[in-house]
Amino acid sequence: MIDATITGEALIAGQAVKGTGAVLRAWDPAAGKQLDAEFFAVDHSQIDAACRAAEAAFDTFRATSDAQRAVFLETVGEQILALGDTLVERVMAETGLPRARVEGERGRTVGQLKLFASLLREGSWNDVRIDAALPDRVPPRPDLRLRMIGLGPVAVFAASNFPLAFSVAGGDTASAFAAGCPVVLRAHFAHPGTSELVGRAVARAVELCGLPGGVFSLLTGAGNAIGQELVRHPAIKAVGFTGSRAGGMALMAVAAARPVPIPVYAEMSSINPVFLLPAALDKRAEDIAAGFAASLTLGVGQMCTNPGLVLALAGPDLDRFTGAAAQALAGTAAAVTMLSPGIAGNFQRGVAQLREQPNVATVSLAPQEEGKGAPALFVTTGAAFLAQHALGEEIFGPASLVVACRDVAELLQVAEQLEGQLTATLQLDDADLEVARTLLPVLERKVGRILANGFPTGVEVASAMVHGGPFPATSDGRSTSVGTGAIVRFLRPVSYQNLPQALLPEVLRDSAPEGWRRRDGELTRH
Repeated sequence: MIDATITGEALIAGQAVKGTGAVLRAWDPAAGKQLDAEFFAVDHSQIDAACRAAEAAFDTFRATSDAQRAVFLETVGEQILALGDTLVERVMAETGLPRARVEGERGRTVGQLKLFASLLREGSWNDVRIDAALPDRVPPRPDLRLRMIGLGPVAVFAASNFPLAFSVAGGDTASAFAAGCPVVLRAHFAHPGTSELVGRAVARAVELCGLPGGVFSLLTGAGNAIGQELVRHPAIKAVGFTGSRAGGMALMAVAAARPVPIPVYAEMSSINPVFLLPAALDKRAEDIAAGFAASLTLGVGQMCTNPGLVLALAGPDLDRFTGAAAQALAGTAAAVTMLSPGIAGNFQRGVAQLREQPNVATVSLAPQEEGKGAPALFVTTGAAFLAQHALGEEIFGPASLVVACRDVAELLQVAEQLEGQLTATLQLDDADLEVARTLLPVLERKVGRILANGFPTGVEVASAMVHGGPFPATSDGRSTSVGTGAIVRFLRPVSYQNLPQALLPEVLRDSAPEGWRRRDGELTRH
């Protein structure tokens, strides 16, 4: 059984350890008060102990079979569910999120773990390639066999806006575990009790599966110093981060300055443009506006895929959209508690700064209250957006900017100027296909996921999902943090030349169990 008592301790290689640094107490944003339990920041020696334990556990962990790691991932999910209402209520207390959202996110978290367990059992993640020896060729070709192995211990930073699905046992941790990489987890200061409970569930799964304790550690405490020291540690071989652009850039700088630089996979900033193409806007302006308002205010706008920018041609149809959107937002205009006072404060400052920008008009703006976020909608011109870089900056929360372009050429010009994004959405009808066809090459260069006739909030956990995009949406546009492709971030290829069968990894031997492999260039099921 998991001990669900919150003690404020870190978890170092399976052992609860009280930090020696500054004391942190959790905050209930809905009630506006501190919660019980003190959390203690880890010190230098404790960070070092966690990283050294992960380093010591790596070879043993990566040597486990795919089936063993699959069972481990499923056991983590089972232990999270075993926490029951204790976990749900703690998440609600530390975030202000409603029960339905928390229970849904818990289901998504367990679903991610099961998805990677299925990937391990299916086996294609190994990317096995075999080029048989050709001794009679001139010159002779050696026997070459390739597989993927884990990079090593991974530092994972829990996210503020998804206290379960992008945090302690979220997608970064699940994909690192699937790759055979131990995880040293930097708990988020905004939900320390949630982090401790889930951390205990992961540690219990490590124990039940007979794995080394160093497979997982959880570091507690506030401030940037802990995370920076973690990334500097020579035992850490990669970083997974979800958060602000400033935070991601700081970690990238630390990782690049190491004697041995390491990759940082940071999800950082996105305004997720929505393109309202002319025929769709003519036919469905009001319906699109209703869907947009629901997407903008989902989770008080605290989503990585929040539709923070709308692009369309100026005219009566766009006026219909903005009017209908304002009306829809008015129905949800009451300020709603945000995840933390810090997030609420940043949101309100961002709204105030956007409102004061030249050439920006307010469409809808409800009164803002301390600790809360009310929806805000603004409009500007294509020319102003092209001239004022600040109009393209992210406001994390339920705020969006409508850009009224004078013609399709200006719409394309604005699209070309956009920074890298997680998503782009096309609202289109059949008559819009030519405009959409012109936009697609631009969007393929700019974003990780292109949607038609939907809205970007809601990231399906599936093999074909990409939750990533060119900088600054992420630090590496070749990667995704959602879906089975996320495992690739924490793998590297190793080729074996002319090794005896007895020395080869089992998956590369001629007697290997059935599985996918590319043999002499041909993909086969052996």
